[in-house]
Amino acid sequence: MKESILFGTYTKKTSTGIHRAQLDTIEKKVSDAIPYIKVENPTYLTKSDKNILYTVSKRSELGGLSAFDVTTDNPLFLNDVSAEGAPPAYVAVDNARQLVYSSNYHKGLISISKIQADGSLSLISETANEGHGPKPEQTSSHIHFTDLTPDNRLVVCDLGTDQLLTFDVSDDGAIKQVAEYRSAPGFGSRHIVFHKNGKLAYLAGELSSEVTLLSYNQTDGSFKEIQTLSSIPSDWDAHNGIAAIRISKDSRFLYVSNRGHNSIACYALDDAGKMALIQLIPTEGDFPRDFSLNKSEEFLVVANQNTDNASLFERDSTSGKLTLLQKDISVPESVCVYFEN
Repeated sequence: MKESILFGTYTKKTSTGIHRAQLDTIEKKVSDAIPYIKVENPTYLTKSDKNILYTVSKRSELGGLSAFDVTTDNPLFLNDVSAEGAPPAYVAVDNARQLVYSSNYHKGLISISKIQADGSLSLISETANEGHGPKPEQTSSHIHFTDLTPDNRLVVCDLGTDQLLTFDVSDDGAIKQVAEYRSAPGFGSRHIVFHKNGKLAYLAGELSSEVTLLSYNQTDGSFKEIQTLSSIPSDWDAHNGIAAIRISKDSRFLYVSNRGHNSIACYALDDAGKMALIQLIPTEGDFPRDFSLNKSEEFLVVANQNTDNASLFERDSTSGKLTLLQKDISVPESVCVYFEN
């Protein structure tokens, strides 16, 4: 069986936009990625349940989101929602409310767009956050993640302020903050994933190279720290920054990419959700910005931005550990890994 993978990229060197590759699950091999959609700096992307692709994009001095209808083999550009300045860092779809959320790292903005009947977007609100942290990367708000909680609230990671913010969302896209969690100063909240029970979450700290297990209270949207572990060896003294975080569907294993140490950290989760580091495996490239598991979770693909390559791993569902199958899959300036099916 062949599964399609989309790679979001920077377009500062040779990439022309979104690239596409095929994972052959029988041969256990990924093809080199080929150009799919021409768009500038599509660094993060996702699809709606109606097969509309929403991607971060840049056009000249404008940054924002672009919408493409990908229901056929020939992607159809629908529209841009953009403004002067840097584009967002993350995009997520709320299929139930027909909304799209994006987070702008450079502007400290939460942006919400309404999905129109044809799949195009219309910007309806922008909400700015303020604050700072102790590290050089934290001179101001840097919102890195905006996505849904298991109970359909909006959760926001602010790397610049070490905050995790929870919002109620109305059907028309209006948001109201209901809770705030602050991690240790300099943690640098980047991305979060939730346990299948909806009561636990795992927060990735880019700047501290740590992962924090949190309890999540669905009554009021609040978070509380339970456990924090490092994602790198104790003797590692060079630069590192956590990038992506993923959890297996059975919530027995957690995975984090380390940019600098250039590894995937694998954690086993016990019945209470607590983490134990079980593996640190090299990504066979430099600066692994993102990775994803395929639908069956038998395979993991990681993109190494600085070396223009992706690597394929097989995942043991019993132990949770990864085994390298393939490296040097050609993907220029890759930033985001998205399995289409």
